[in-house]
Amino acid sequence: MDLVNSAVGATSFVGGLMLYAGYIYTNAYFGYFHLDSLAMGFSTFELVMRSLRLAALPALEVMALALVVPAIPRLLIAMQLPERHIRRMRVLGRAVARAYLGFVATGVGLMMLWRWIQPFAWSAPLLVAAGLLLSQTSAAAPAGGPRKPAWERALSLLAAGLFLIWVVALVAGQLGRQDAHRDADQLVRRVAVVVLSTERLSIAPPGPRVEDLGRDAHYRYRYSGLRLLIERDHRYYLLRLGWKKATDPTYVIEDDDTMRIELRPGTQPRT
Repeated sequence: MDLVNSAVGATSFVGGLMLYAGYIYTNAYFGYFHLDSLAMGFSTFELVMRSLRLAALPALEVMALALVVPAIPRLLIAMQLPERHIRRMRVLGRAVARAYLGFVATGVGLMMLWRWIQPFAWSAPLLVAAGLLLSQTSAAAPAGGPRKPAWERALSLLAAGLFLIWVVALVAGQLGRQDAHRDADQLVRRVAVVVLSTERLSIAPPGPRVEDLGRDAHYRYRYSGLRLLIERDHRYYLLRLGWKKATDPTYVIEDDDTMRIELRPGTQPRT
């Protein structure tokens, strides 16, 4: 029963962490384009799926490695490797686990250098979290020493969880902004949009290219030179070619009976 409860608790924590990561990533990405992700109405499933963008980041790899190292001797025993290799790995695992204070101290030291360790600031809370988690492993306990009190173990795990949440927020936000910057630089490759409207649209300058097709045309005005950022609930979030973050707006066009939206291929790189 305890195992089931632990599994349920771990699953809930991971699910909540993925939802949080997805929200931070999405908010950072669309915030780059002057949009509020909450107002865009992303579902819980969409946010969790966007969190998968973080799945192969160095922060997670380092965290996994730090937790796996102390358990390597047991893995080697299961693989029936020679005893001398097992002894060496057991010594290494104990050394890593017992160096948990060094992990914590290094992380705290890096926090004091926050301005100078960008864009790798996530490594500071990650080291602290790794040290706190390693301190709770059996390899970190001195041989024959007393077991740590329950309140101390719980406090260490709580602090490690908070530092991990901080790591996720830093990494997700940084990755969201990086992806947005990359997409803005490669805007010409995104889906091209042509907006045909019966009435002239009030679009803030510099705006897209506009053509008057004449009074006889049902859709009299044609707007081109636009690229699709995303479409949600019949709303098209558009950027003009040459979009600049510091000066240009993001256009939100709602599809209705007064206009027609045409989607065309963007410019593709030569192969």
